[in-house]
Amino acid sequence: MTERAPRKRAVLVVDDHPLMRDGISQLIDQQPDLRVCGGASSGPEALTALDRLEPDLMLVDISLPGMDGIELIKAVRKRAARLPLLVLSMHDESLYAERAVRAGAKGYVMKHASAEILLAAIRRVLDGRVYLSPAMTDKLLDKMARTEAAGHESPLAALSDRELEIFKLVGRGLRTQRISEDLNLSVKTVETYYSRIKQKLHIKDASELLQMAIAWRADLERPEDPR
Repeated sequence: MTERAPRKRAVLVVDDHPLMRDGISQLIDQQPDLRVCGGASSGPEALTALDRLEPDLMLVDISLPGMDGIELIKAVRKRAARLPLLVLSMHDESLYAERAVRAGAKGYVMKHASAEILLAAIRRVLDGRVYLSPAMTDKLLDKMARTEAAGHESPLAALSDRELEIFKLVGRGLRTQRISEDLNLSVKTVETYYSRIKQKLHIKDASELLQMAIAWRADLERPEDPR
């Protein structure tokens, strides 16, 4: 009697870049124990696919149009509390990984990590454990040490997830009306967030807010030293 092959565990890939999504999907589909059950390019698409496809794991990018990855993780937690979520992102781990884990993610991997690391992270999270890349672990430990020594942490850490999301969009050069449309918020609500951000970051006016947000985004997306 022929032995039945073990069931491949299904992964839903959420990334708004088709080439990145296709590349990740090909890598996963080549594995004997994994398969891609579908893809999505936005938060709403991912939530629809979640109900339809019932994946074993969701692989999530932070930068998504409209609903960003952090908000998506929170939404998934409400609908499928036991579904493991793993973040795969280009964004700085020391800031975003903590937020992702607080939101409900079980791991965080940088996009420049090797295929072996990504696959190990997927399998580890599927097995019910938490995965932190070595680079992220080092950064978090270093941040903790520096924060303890200095007695304070980065001002950006004081921002709520929504405030950080708006700060990021300001750094992309988006105006108030566009931000309100993208996030489905009123202009007045966005302006209220502006006031809170300026207060927390000790910024005087909109011009200084824009300059700081652009500078932060440029630093955030600068490639790391490969050494």
